[in-house]
Amino acid sequence: MRVLVVQNYDNTGLGQVGAALAEAGADLDLRLPYKGDPLPDDAAGHDAMIVLGGGQNALADDEYPYFPALLELTRDFADKDRAVLGICLGSQLVARAFGGENRIGGANEFGWRGVSLTADAKADPVLGALPEKFPIFQWHDDTFVLPEAAVRLAGNDVAENQAFRVGRAVYGFQFHFEADRPMVEDWSTSFAPTIAARHPDWAGKLDGEMARNGPDADAAGLAIARAWVATIRVLVSPYPAA
Repeated sequence: MRVLVVQNYDNTGLGQVGAALAEAGADLDLRLPYKGDPLPDDAAGHDAMIVLGGGQNALADDEYPYFPALLELTRDFADKDRAVLGICLGSQLVARAFGGENRIGGANEFGWRGVSLTADAKADPVLGALPEKFPIFQWHDDTFVLPEAAVRLAGNDVAENQAFRVGRAVYGFQFHFEADRPMVEDWSTSFAPTIAARHPDWAGKLDGEMARNGPDADAAGLAIARAWVATIRVLVSPYPAA
């Protein structure tokens, strides 16, 4: 199982997705195109692709000129029926790749917030086993209108489209299900000046918020990560072992 990981910003790691990939014995190919790493020409050398988050918006082609190529690559993975996972900015780019409308600003969330699954999520292989409502970590300002081909899987009052699927195994998640408590603590330190400028009470609230929401959020996030990794295994091993 060879997985392409596209990182778009400093200090945005795989978190719980990385744990699930390690359990599956995946071989990771990490690319940092915002630092000059080239993207593959197509999906031929990989079984899946993960597009991580970042502080930029999904229409920032002038500052991040690799975005159009990343959109083409996303479509190629889908055309070859290979799994794709977009998280936060990654979900916004996946939506854009399939014709969704990106909306910059007006959807501000930070911290653990509740999301609710849709009726379609109950039969979804990645989200079907989760509770109908659960807390999960959020950090975004933007949102998007779903592509016509997408199935809406989760939402909340701030961002109607919190999770979606295109085809069999292309997923976008606006929320940071990869961010478990250790990752949130790390972000709270690494990005402390940025957070304090907009959320000056966060440092005092972190421990309490983490205690209230962290266990349920971490459990939901790891369940999502493992279930998405299982969509890769379907492709890599389409038949059960004898």
